[in-house]
Amino acid sequence: QLQASGGGLVQAGDSLRLSCSASGRAFSSSAMGWFRQAPGKEREFVAAISWNGGTTWYADFVKGRCTISRDNVKNAVYLQMNSLKAEDTAVYYCAASQSALRTTVRLRTQYEYWGQGTQVTVSS
Repeated sequence: QLQASGGGLVQAGDSLRLSCSASGRAFSSSAMGWFRQAPGKEREFVAAISWNGGTTWYADFVKGRCTISRDNVKNAVYLQMNSLKAEDTAVYYCAASQSALRTTVRLRTQYEYWGQGTQVTVSS
């Protein structure tokens, strides 16, 4: 089970740190990802991190502005977002994958477990 939190209403240029807490022993062996879905749009990949935190992946539109990290002791994954833009407004979801490979980690179909989402609204 995944629980995302940390969303809110912020102004353009502000920062937010999203958190995702996980229950279950599978967390430490799972790749973790963040996706987002804006109204009327498909859910899209934002960032992912390997099971041991050694490798990270980012969508081009967040490179340099976001950092994904994880704490396998606390069973948590984080997404630090800086320099937020109005176009970052979306519901952000965390997800866990036991099967994703380096070549498929950006695909939402590779993730077996999803959290409920947390709303991020950026006013311009």
